[in-house]
Amino acid sequence: MRSLTYDDYLAMRRFPALDGLRAVAALIVVAFHFGGPSWAWISGWIGVHVFFALSGYLITTLALREEDKRGRLSLRDFYVRRAFRIMPVYFVVLFIYVGTHWLRHEYTASGLAANMTHYLTFMGEYVNVAVAPFAQAWTLGVEQKFYLLWPLLAFVLCAGSFAKRLGLALTTIAVLILTLIPATYNHDSMGVQYLPIVTGALMAVVLHNRRGFAMLAWLTKPVVSAVALLVFIGIHLSVQPVFLWLSDGVVSFNDTYLIIIPTYGFFAALLIPTLLGPGVGQWLLTRKPMVFIGERSYSLYLIQGIAGTAVIATVPNLQSWPYLQWPAVALVSLVMADVLYRTVEQPMIGVGRRLLGWLRTRSAAKRAPEVTEAKPRETVQASA
Repeated sequence: MRSLTYDDYLAMRRFPALDGLRAVAALIVVAFHFGGPSWAWISGWIGVHVFFALSGYLITTLALREEDKRGRLSLRDFYVRRAFRIMPVYFVVLFIYVGTHWLRHEYTASGLAANMTHYLTFMGEYVNVAVAPFAQAWTLGVEQKFYLLWPLLAFVLCAGSFAKRLGLALTTIAVLILTLIPATYNHDSMGVQYLPIVTGALMAVVLHNRRGFAMLAWLTKPVVSAVALLVFIGIHLSVQPVFLWLSDGVVSFNDTYLIIIPTYGFFAALLIPTLLGPGVGQWLLTRKPMVFIGERSYSLYLIQGIAGTAVIATVPNLQSWPYLQWPAVALVSLVMADVLYRTVEQPMIGVGRRLLGWLRTRSAAKRAPEVTEAKPRETVQASA
């Protein structure tokens, strides 16, 4: 079968296989948090970097297409869409965390009280995850800063220029490798965490350009897609043994992250085009259960701690059975996530769209010239 064409790519309005990839990433993160040592082989901790690569790719692709359609990216529209997509369910889940720990008389002892300012301002990466719940909020801190700065750099400073955007992405990657972003409790440098996001954005920039797409079109062939999926699975399963080997005297523990995360992020970004065309990867990841979980993966990722608390409180002995515990937590998380998806995520995205519609109508009305009553009649007559 042939590879995907550039025109086919531009005509695509959804990338359902990427929802399935999100589902896999979310589930292995839950396995990492609740599966115990028995599930260390699955390297669930690195699942968030799949999210990062996908976020960089999807956000940049949508922005590039808006620029093509309207001539420029509206920063106002971009930030409103991001705000209504990310913030409502985030704050609802944060409120659930606060309420749960308050009722359990653990609000202060848990570390929530001391770190609430960080959580409210999306600075979760500066919270010591060892002493506070809602630990997964650190990834939202990273993504929000990317969403804030990337459109300014790529669509204002480098508006309309493929060469400038390509140079910007590569320069950003180089700067991040130098780890200029300061250390936190959790990592020697947060710069490394941005690398998969920027690599995903770089992939979007290359694929959106006709010549760039032509260079990578071979990745969308079905045979290549199948091989790429197997290679990526092999890379993923090698993360744990490679991590142990590197950190066992080859390099320092923290330098191990600086090697593994950028490498893994590169291959995660390279996997994206292989899932766009027809092939076994697309087929597997577009099954209804995968897409269903993927669409709810954001809420699932946020609510997993509450689901874990509920499962462990209900069946304490389940902790002795990690092979059962994390699937149980994943199932309860999915049920909770579905409720959040239907009652918070989708309705608030709709509110954001209506707000943007109102703002556009208001802006158009302000730009419209004031005319006298005679002018419309003169225009109609001239046209006739």
